[in-house]
Amino acid sequence: MARLSLAIRKIIRFSLALSLAITTIVLSETDIVSQSAKDIVLGHYLRDVDSLKRRAALFLFDNMEGHSYITFDLSDTAGKVIPFDVLNFQSCEELEASFKTLESAHGVLDFKIRDVCSDDSAISASFVIDHVDKAFEAWQTRPWAKTFTFEQFCEYILPYRGSNEPLEKWRGHFSTRYDSAFHGMKDTIDPIEAACIINQDLMSWFRFDPRFYYHPTDQGLSEMLQNKIGRCEDMTNLTIYAMRANGLAVTSDYTPYWANSGNNHAWNAIVTTGGEVIPFMGAEANPRAYRLPNKLAKVYRKTFSLQRRNLAFQVNHPDDAPKYLSSKCYIDVTSDYTSVSDVRVRISVPDSIRHAYICVFNSGEWKAIHWGEVRSDSVTFYEMGVDVAYLPGLYVNGEIKPVGSAFLLTKAGDIRPAVADTTKLIDMVLHSTTMKTLEVSTDGILKAAFEVGTEYVLCYWSDGWVCVGKRIADGGPLLFPNVPSNGLYWLTAANSNKEERIFTYSDGQVWW
Repeated sequence: MARLSLAIRKIIRFSLALSLAITTIVLSETDIVSQSAKDIVLGHYLRDVDSLKRRAALFLFDNMEGHSYITFDLSDTAGKVIPFDVLNFQSCEELEASFKTLESAHGVLDFKIRDVCSDDSAISASFVIDHVDKAFEAWQTRPWAKTFTFEQFCEYILPYRGSNEPLEKWRGHFSTRYDSAFHGMKDTIDPIEAACIINQDLMSWFRFDPRFYYHPTDQGLSEMLQNKIGRCEDMTNLTIYAMRANGLAVTSDYTPYWANSGNNHAWNAIVTTGGEVIPFMGAEANPRAYRLPNKLAKVYRKTFSLQRRNLAFQVNHPDDAPKYLSSKCYIDVTSDYTSVSDVRVRISVPDSIRHAYICVFNSGEWKAIHWGEVRSDSVTFYEMGVDVAYLPGLYVNGEIKPVGSAFLLTKAGDIRPAVADTTKLIDMVLHSTTMKTLEVSTDGILKAAFEVGTEYVLCYWSDGWVCVGKRIADGGPLLFPNVPSNGLYWLTAANSNKEERIFTYSDGQVWW
């Protein structure tokens, strides 16, 4: 995929953050589960010999808080809606050019919430009954599904939505579509083989399209069947529909921020009958054939059920927490993906501060990826991905404020402070602003990956980025003398989009 512009990077981060954080919207007194719908559903299942259906319906109603269909408009700073349809453009490049033209005419544009249609008030009894009945049919008839516990069924097969898309009855469509697709299976009880059969079909007609980063309203099934393209959120939702409709325990996992690259990512995960969780990318790559491209500091899993221990239930108001950490419906699954270690950091904060955050450096900023409770003079962040640079901070008025030194969490789980020593200076030879652009010549020597004539600025971290020197690229490596040693460094091009990566430097070598 082509390198994305700064504008589209912001929208990527915005769209995923909103889809995850929207469960923190404060509900009014009228936004409660329609009592008539709930009574009708529960009354319906009182006559059913299978009391599990009633328990399943109760699970949905009891955890419905915050689940909604959210629509967005493109607006200027005054709130004026600017018409914008991604399907009017043949390519992302054409779309971005038009977006820039609109911003030239209207000023800064952003996507803002138009409407929140809460499931609590919009869902009908007939929708829930149809959904529960078909979910049970899949659980009880698909051979690979029969070994799942009721708890696994409720969390990974029963839920009727993936994110904030419109409510639609998708189970019947996908149950019928694949009813005869499993006849040739080598192992009729293998959920992975069944998932691959479905995913191969999805890959044949649905694909990722970056234009949909400018379409933050999640698509429903009818839209996806018509458009046959979407963004990562659409791909994971479509896959959830197709697989849950056939008794496969599938959900969506995500990382709020990559630890060694910009932006974030969401993908699917399937639970096997033995409890193993296998990542894959719906409509793109099958289970056991998918590899996440970057380093992980944290991975979370979307749940339908409310997680009462989450930060959203600890703060007084949703705005008191960073968006990615303010959802009521996620669990920490980092240890399923990478080696982890608990991190205890000593900090000095006022007694009124209850929570602190641990941040990774992503797209030019330190961004909160996990939280911990402040106890006396320290805070512990549990199960952090290792071999990552972190910074402890506080969340104040919507911004991260450093509250300690940056450090490296080594592969062994040790904390190694990254504090620049201004009394011990070194000369630094640099070949690139990011590991991904490094090339090696035929004689084994690193090639310089700088744009000739561009100015580059080297900074080190000391409660903020401190400039230590500037150089104009001339085709060779850049030499920076008298640099404070043992620090955390950042080399950026003038007027760049700040996607360059931070690094340490020792023994004449860069460590990304």
